[in-house]
Amino acid sequence: MKYIGLPKDVLSVLRKGTVIPALPLALNKNRQLDERRQRALMRYYLDSGVGGIAVAVHTTQFEIRLPKFNLFGPVLEIAKEEFDRFTTSTKKPIVRIAGVIGKTEQAVNEAKLALSHGYHAVLLSVAAFKDSSNREILEHCRTIAGIVPVIGFYLQPAVGGRKLDVDFWREFAQIENVIAIKMAPFNRYQTFDVVRGVAESGRADEITLYTGNDDNILVDLMSEYQIVVDGKVIKKRIVGGLLGHWAVWTKSAVKLIEDVHGGKFDGDVQKALTRSIQITDSNAAFFDSANNFAGCITGLHEVLRKQGLLEGIWTLNKNELLSPGQKVEIDRVYAAYPHLNDDAFVTENLEKWLA
Repeated sequence: MKYIGLPKDVLSVLRKGTVIPALPLALNKNRQLDERRQRALMRYYLDSGVGGIAVAVHTTQFEIRLPKFNLFGPVLEIAKEEFDRFTTSTKKPIVRIAGVIGKTEQAVNEAKLALSHGYHAVLLSVAAFKDSSNREILEHCRTIAGIVPVIGFYLQPAVGGRKLDVDFWREFAQIENVIAIKMAPFNRYQTFDVVRGVAESGRADEITLYTGNDDNILVDLMSEYQIVVDGKVIKKRIVGGLLGHWAVWTKSAVKLIEDVHGGKFDGDVQKALTRSIQITDSNAAFFDSANNFAGCITGLHEVLRKQGLLEGIWTLNKNELLSPGQKVEIDRVYAAYPHLNDDAFVTENLEKWLA
């Protein structure tokens, strides 16, 4: 089949499974774009060994699209320039993903802009279709897939998503230019709905599954689904992660996925489960699960601030702050799991990235 604008080497990286962090937005104290630190973040991820980066997604703040900020295009452009610089110097294929939201007219415009900036695929949120039928949402998805390869996105309701049933995912996976799905409902039952829908779609071999379940990263990466379809067992793995959590401690995330792919945890389930709990505990602090994820963006900013990558934790929405007690929790997991952070790597390279 034909993949619009998706080079074979890039598709190979996506299908093998890799680390894809969700890019945060770097602002100065006046809440204006800090281009120097925005570029430093891109350089940090690329030098960490990621296989892709998702730009203009939830972690980048949906408000970048508001006319009063008008940052959607500039952020895409800065990321593009850093992608180009890295791939030119290293010849390494990187999956370039742009977030696309809104109803169809907005999503079409965003998809076309992303394509014009050299992005390979879009992460398509359907959160704007709160009360729409499967048929309406699927028609929207087909329209976008006619422009650019699509990565589906099951976003948890706590941060603006909606429930999508197995029937939706079965039909969604049958859309020809859908190449992957990021599963982030933070819910075991709903994650299974996606995998089952893909297995029953007839395109299981063409759809790559990525975890977005920041609360269950390692278990997702180690799990093999075996789903019976018409008397045949369809086996499906979640091969990588497209995660807000991986916007921090990224070098360690690259090591983690290398260990998973290399079978390091296969002979020691107890070790894997212990590590999984440590990662989930860290995520609870970063994402502010105690307060229904109210501080999920500022929590990531706080980690990046501690490392020196960001100057502060400012967001476009002045009301987004760390929740009471969240900084104490971040400091706690920092102290509890020193083997999970990548502070030494950041310290070693920070001056270069900020240059």
